[in-house]
Amino acid sequence: MVTTTVTDLYPSRGTTEVAVPRQDPVVWGAPDAPGPISAADLQCYERDGFLAVDRLITDDEVAVYRQELDRLVNDPEIRADERSIVEPKSKEIRSVFEVHRISEVFARLVRDERVVGRARQILGSDVYVHQSRINVKPGFGASGFYWHSDFETWHAEDGLPRMRTVSVSIALTENYDTNGGLMIMPGSHKTFLGCAGATPKDNYKKSLQMQDAGTPSDEALTKMASEYGIKLFTGRAGSATWFDCNCMHGSGDNITPFPRSNVFIVFNSVENTAVEPFAAPVRRPEFIGARDFTPVR
Repeated sequence: MVTTTVTDLYPSRGTTEVAVPRQDPVVWGAPDAPGPISAADLQCYERDGFLAVDRLITDDEVAVYRQELDRLVNDPEIRADERSIVEPKSKEIRSVFEVHRISEVFARLVRDERVVGRARQILGSDVYVHQSRINVKPGFGASGFYWHSDFETWHAEDGLPRMRTVSVSIALTENYDTNGGLMIMPGSHKTFLGCAGATPKDNYKKSLQMQDAGTPSDEALTKMASEYGIKLFTGRAGSATWFDCNCMHGSGDNITPFPRSNVFIVFNSVENTAVEPFAAPVRRPEFIGARDFTPVR
């Protein structure tokens, strides 16, 4: 058996917090490559680390996905599945992972050219789904997601070697400025922040409800926010936000009566498949970090 050593370009979870410049492109595809994204929008994505699409799917399609979301969260078998994460206080479902495998309705969305076509265009290759989930975020007390870089976790705990991964969050409800919307620091994707502190065993069981390991310090967040600012995303159901894996982002609690539900799909390049975790004792389960690298077709 031959063991291949992969260089760790982005050390994290050590004794100290360390910021290093990004070592990878943001847009891997050629600027003139065919696809749903215009050349101007690709430049904006490269600069800011995100791209908002006002109407990715139609109102009729939103209704179909909302109905499927409601079916999933009200299914006792789904609730009992380990892929369902519940709110610590209210015990309502917070997230359901691997929805493209649980639901053919969401599987079709993953294969939709409006969705996967944009991922291929940004990443410059075929792609597979590293992770998918629905985030329900019901009203009256749904907790937020603290500031973090997804890549820091996916690198440290799932073994993704390079920053060649993109996420899309598709709104299935109205995103107001009051119901716990997505916040991103524009330009933060150009700097990798290696967080301090070792990764506990089975960290995912806690982090999916309230993240601790892999979170930046207040000092680092203050410095980054002062440099980059913070963009809050609002929009009607059917809108979408594409964002780079290394964007510093988070969302607040939802204490309004209005739920903020979205479907979240992570596409990774087939040329960037996961190896062993760079800073964790064991891999996370496959429903969180896929080990099936079959391209989306």
